[in-house]
Amino acid sequence: MDFTFSPEVEAFRSEIREIIAATLTDDAVEEAHRSGTNLFPPLAKAFGAAGILERAVPGIGSGDPVEMWMLSSEADRAGAPFDGTAMALVVAGMLGIVGSDDQRKRIVPALLSGEQTVCFGFTEPDGGSDLAAIKTKATRTDDGWVVNGAKMWTTMAHVADWVVLLTRSDSSGSRYKGFTMFLLSMKSPGITVDPVWTLSTERSNATFYDDVHATDADIVGEAGEGWNALGVMLGFERGMANTGFLVPMLRRFAAWAAQTGLITDPIVRETMAQVAIDAQVAELLTQRTVWMAASGAPPGTEGSIAKVFATEAYQHGARKLQAAAGPEGLLGFHQPGAAADGWIDHDVRHAVPQTLQGGTSEINRNNIAERHLRLPRIR
Repeated sequence: MDFTFSPEVEAFRSEIREIIAATLTDDAVEEAHRSGTNLFPPLAKAFGAAGILERAVPGIGSGDPVEMWMLSSEADRAGAPFDGTAMALVVAGMLGIVGSDDQRKRIVPALLSGEQTVCFGFTEPDGGSDLAAIKTKATRTDDGWVVNGAKMWTTMAHVADWVVLLTRSDSSGSRYKGFTMFLLSMKSPGITVDPVWTLSTERSNATFYDDVHATDADIVGEAGEGWNALGVMLGFERGMANTGFLVPMLRRFAAWAAQTGLITDPIVRETMAQVAIDAQVAELLTQRTVWMAASGAPPGTEGSIAKVFATEAYQHGARKLQAAAGPEGLLGFHQPGAAADGWIDHDVRHAVPQTLQGGTSEINRNNIAERHLRLPRIR
């Protein structure tokens, strides 16, 4: 099997790197960590102006499906604040499959130009990763819908233009029926955003929806069939997001270890080799997921498999590298003597929520067991 990329994909990689080098600054990275907002609009707009974002979305762009992974991977390698842009790609991909003609014409171009951003309104305070247990309710009215409820971990809500909101519109059906997904403007009257600061220094949010008006034109897919739209979206998210952190972590550690002489320790080198192997496996699993999503195949478990492996390898690798770094690995940014300028400490903390975002490892393992291995349900 040939794992090399085509000349067109390699040229795409080179263009991405050139834009990052010309646009991303140390101050932008510093500001992302200070503010907890993983978004740099000038970089998103530069990608958009060059057609990079459009080309990267399977089913919308004209390039190789692996280019969606490549864009995310190169941004992660460079330490770029990219999460907000990645979320826009995921939603654009979903709208390309299940969105209305109006949404594809009106919203997708704004997302793929880098001019607008979007957040995910899925998890709720009492439901955690059990999205089928959500209580946010959409009630049909004479002129549309009224939405009431609350969401937790609505990352980027404080800067987003749109929210993809999963609601319960009918409680009379089965566990996975009666959901309706909306794409609403974050400027809609009745939406409130409160900050939630996390262990990884990222800012997330709690969002509240009080008599928020929506119309049929705001529905993604069909009313009552929101679970299907969610499946399409998670196929993109779990296959691309949260899987590319091993390479930049290893690169930063290796540079610091070379400077200090620690890299000559055979045990340290063995640890680094294992992280490198895990990074390669994570890349291949992610590439497979993106290719499957672009092929039009029904949503499967490829994204869950990639996410579980990559995020848990990130956690294990970060802790092993911190142990190898010794006391200096416990020091954070701007602390004298910090290993890799504080990035080792950052990776250890940043790795924790990655196994929660996009569905916890436990939820994803159940998904893999039931849908891929065909094991019986135990819940």
